[in-house]
Amino acid sequence: MDKKLRILIQKCIEKDREGQRELYMLLSPVLYGICLKYMKNKTEADDVFQDAFIKLFQKIDQYKFNGSFEGWAKRIFVNEALEVLRKKQRRLHIAIEDTIVENSIDGNSDNKGLAISQNELLEHIQQLPDNYRMIFNLFVFEDYSHKKIAEKLNIAEGTSKSLLSRAKRLLRLKINEETSKKVS
Repeated sequence: MDKKLRILIQKCIEKDREGQRELYMLLSPVLYGICLKYMKNKTEADDVFQDAFIKLFQKIDQYKFNGSFEGWAKRIFVNEALEVLRKKQRRLHIAIEDTIVENSIDGNSDNKGLAISQNELLEHIQQLPDNYRMIFNLFVFEDYSHKKIAEKLNIAEGTSKSLLSRAKRLLRLKINEETSKKVS
């Protein structure tokens, strides 16, 4: 860890407003991107972003200077986004039919050579239903295994696999529709 970041973290532990502002400016782009990946729209992402930064500053004294500070901060933001999504779904029961699980988003040969921008892909991910988006992000972007996802969300491992499969299928459909429109 570089000396400047260590000093900034120490200033934040001491509740120094200027240090907090500098750390905020340094980490905002990456951490806001996490919020956008998990939440359905910009408004929800803004709310999670604000709440997660408050938690980061409240818990910064718990950081022990072991490992990456950015990784530590990212976990706070991912957990905050997941908590918001969990609260929205507490009363929702997900019925899962027995399906054959597809293991890759490019399982359809129609997708070979498919090119869309990162922003377009992010928009499609944001449009996924909350449960699909949550599983997709944890598996694809956070590199969680289905076992870890199941433990974290208190669901069956098979449910995680099924929701990922459905998320990929829905993304594939949206991307195919978009590329069909571009070609036409």
